[in-house]
Amino acid sequence: MKRLTMTLLASLVMAPTLVMAADSATADFTPAQQAAIGKIAADYLLQHPEILVQVSQKLQAQQADQQQQQTLSAVLANADKLTSDPATPSYGPKDAKVAFVEFFDYQCLYCSRMAPVVEKTVKANPNVRFVFKEWPIFGDRWKPSITAAETGMAVWKEKGAQAYFDYHNSIYRTGHDEGKLTEADIAGAVKAAKATQPTEAQRKATHEAIAANDELARTLGFSGTPGFVVMPTSGATAENTTVLPGAVSADDLQAAIVKAQGGK
Repeated sequence: MKRLTMTLLASLVMAPTLVMAADSATADFTPAQQAAIGKIAADYLLQHPEILVQVSQKLQAQQADQQQQQTLSAVLANADKLTSDPATPSYGPKDAKVAFVEFFDYQCLYCSRMAPVVEKTVKANPNVRFVFKEWPIFGDRWKPSITAAETGMAVWKEKGAQAYFDYHNSIYRTGHDEGKLTEADIAGAVKAAKATQPTEAQRKATHEAIAANDELARTLGFSGTPGFVVMPTSGATAENTTVLPGAVSADDLQAAIVKAQGGK
């Protein structure tokens, strides 16, 4: 009786599908017996509440793993949009065998903290193409988030990869995130990139590409910035592709690049 009760207890707390199994298992018991089993289970949980914590942690880990697998599948299905979109700024060889993609917002605190890490990673990997997906998700809260994204895209169209990379890093070097970025900061970054301040029409011309980034990020399952995808530019598989949602270490970024290179 005690062994059966513990089996049912595990079923009840693990998942709805297992609850159905537990219901089936108790179907042969009388109502009084089922009530007794329920009381034993409830008393046991009251005496050992850590079980619920352990089950909750395991369920969260399972859900996170499932989300990771769904995102990875979506990444592989959208490989061309990630690595070969002509409307997206990139830095590095066009024939690179590995693409390092970042979704970011200039007002994101964690993007700001990651910026010098990413810059060092770029310099340490001259054979990798770095793809910058402008995703101003804080634009509803802070307008410069959108303005900085529009301006960056316009700088890239006008002056190319090096100017864009200089602009991108100059914005982050201001240290002005979470609502602190100003129009003057943006203008200073344009100057640092040796570009001209874009017109309103030039900024509007970037809206379609930025909207496409938003759609792609949501398709991949990203819920915030930064978000990193590192994958081969051809022949990407689940085994050589890495998805890193959120801020990570320099070692994590480098390991993802090595993995995409085939472990070499």
